[in-house]
Amino acid sequence: MSRSQVRVPSRARRKEVLRLAKGFRGGRGRLYRPAVESLLRAGQFAYRDRRRRKRDFRRLWIARINAATRANGMSYSLFIHGLDTAGIRLDRKQLADLAVREPEAFTQVVKTAQEALAPE
Repeated sequence: MSRSQVRVPSRARRKEVLRLAKGFRGGRGRLYRPAVESLLRAGQFAYRDRRRRKRDFRRLWIARINAATRANGMSYSLFIHGLDTAGIRLDRKQLADLAVREPEAFTQVVKTAQEALAPE
């Protein structure tokens, strides 16, 4: 009796790997083994950078808020403390968006934070 050969699934696996490696330069996009190695490394970078993206965006938001608060005569740390004291619950993403798109509204938020910090 002849041996049955499993060809279709293995070919499908290889085709999928090469499809995912499309656009890689040289043999990395055309040859199976370099493509597998490149995809493993690409997956590690993707995993790491999904976490790094969150840090990078938070840094960007803080930089934008800091620039806008300093333009209104206040430091970032005092502004955040003033918001906390005033009971204003806006996250940094919302504050940065407000600072960029609605400077007048952001100025009002800064004034509210300043009033909350003012000694009575």
